[in-house]
Amino acid sequence: MFHQLIHMWFSWVQDWDYFGVILLMAMESSIFPVPSEAVMPPAAFLAAQGKMNIWLVILAGTFGSWLGSAITYWISRWLGHAVIKKWGKYLLISEEKLKRAEHFAERYEAGGIFFARLLPVVRHLISIPAGILEMRFGIFSLMTIVGSAIWCSVLAWYGTGLAKRAPDLMTDPDKLIDIIKHESIWLVGGIALVGALYFLMLKLTAKKNEG
Repeated sequence: MFHQLIHMWFSWVQDWDYFGVILLMAMESSIFPVPSEAVMPPAAFLAAQGKMNIWLVILAGTFGSWLGSAITYWISRWLGHAVIKKWGKYLLISEEKLKRAEHFAERYEAGGIFFARLLPVVRHLISIPAGILEMRFGIFSLMTIVGSAIWCSVLAWYGTGLAKRAPDLMTDPDKLIDIIKHESIWLVGGIALVGALYFLMLKLTAKKNEG
């Protein structure tokens, strides 16, 4: 099933160009299980072949990420905690995950949104508690755009480099995704480390202020 989805997503990027990137990244930033690794690097491959423009690819990815996040934010804000809690299981969102995400968004606010946009899995969840907690939409949008722009740029840069090293990978979507996931572990780990240091600093600062 996932194998078929990957091939379908690849064809969307190839056939629909920037609109395909916007649509898939919007899905990735909502509740749909579309990995950004299956969108941005393939688009960067096409850019390296002269079929797309790398800057427009990054812009499309960033806009799509914001669009999907904004839709999820407003739906969550409108529905509220009770509805999300009741129906979340059908969207693969457990009550425990929702509680953790709410606590994360409430405690770290803008900084939490920014770092969440840079981390897989958390990316598509953070908009829900932000909406439920009625975080200011302007701040939410700004942090979403900045974080998404960085993430999309990194994946596009990585995809461009991979296209030069192994141009035939575009014909084998499954292998491409496996390589990207394997080689991007260091990247996700680095972001997680920076995020952990940031939140540690906030915690220590809060203790000093309380004292």
